[in-house]
Amino acid sequence: MAGLPAVPVPASVEAGGGVADLPSVESGQDVVVRVPATSANLGPGFDTLGLALALHDTVRVRTTTSGTTTVRATGEGAAGLPTDETHLVARSLISTLSRGGFRASGLELDTTNVIPHGRGLGSSAAAIVAGVLAANALLPVDRRLDAAHLLQWAASIEGHPDNVAPALLGALAISWESGYSFHSTRVEVHPDIIPVVAIPELALSTDSARALLPPSVSHRSAAANAGRAALLVHALGADPSLLFPATQDSLHQDFRAQAMLPSATLMRGLRSEGFASTISGAGPSIMTLAVGEAGAAAAEEAVRQLVGQVDTPGSWRILRLAIEHVGAKVGVHQG
Repeated sequence: MAGLPAVPVPASVEAGGGVADLPSVESGQDVVVRVPATSANLGPGFDTLGLALALHDTVRVRTTTSGTTTVRATGEGAAGLPTDETHLVARSLISTLSRGGFRASGLELDTTNVIPHGRGLGSSAAAIVAGVLAANALLPVDRRLDAAHLLQWAASIEGHPDNVAPALLGALAISWESGYSFHSTRVEVHPDIIPVVAIPELALSTDSARALLPPSVSHRSAAANAGRAALLVHALGADPSLLFPATQDSLHQDFRAQAMLPSATLMRGLRSEGFASTISGAGPSIMTLAVGEAGAAAAEEAVRQLVGQVDTPGSWRILRLAIEHVGAKVGVHQG
């Protein structure tokens, strides 16, 4: 288990009056970032646990002298996304450059979106991580942020680390907050575990789901979740036979159920059949942590059977995924 050091984020360099006064990064640079989907919470690990999944968005960034920022998006949700500096990848990139004391004279971004938007699979975190890592690669070598600062800055943009941490680190990420700093550590996941994700056609706002949570919970519920979350780390890393009891939640899923009744019904149906199923992040996707190929096939079949009984408009996609063990990758575009 490898942790990140607890170090403060450096202050932005403000030479004179603001971003316009900062020096420009070198034009003509061309980098590509590949970022995985993530599933946060995993049942009892509310705002603390996240799993990286082998489903990736890709962003290509070129620095120009055009004086403008343009974004061309394809894939999931592309039609509804902005095409200028207000795009989340671009905003994260520009703010990170400023954090490092630089700006870009012009930017061209091409995004290929594979992660579904608004489904609890970390699409916003992937966009933020892509922007942060791309910016870091564009900075002069001596001004680049280290791993701890990258995590801190990405989590600060997102507001919490439970999705950005596994996107950066891969595998299972355990995250916590100390004062005004975010921290995460990475845990390897047992090779037999196969995530099976059921994705409904309808999206759900994370803010809408979070707004349903009560301001406080009982000591009994908190203690129950603490025990299950600890058990879940052990189950994911060493003993998958414990995944079903380890994914039992007492803090958030029941409260959020009213915002996604078809998903809640599907999850309860799967759990009644013994599957380790949870709401993925804020929902409405459902993730089942299956064990082995036979377990994954059984989970897929159970989802197919149960969605036919769920009263919901639209269809469901069922994806058998792998764990992303490495996390986001940055490279120089070739060709």
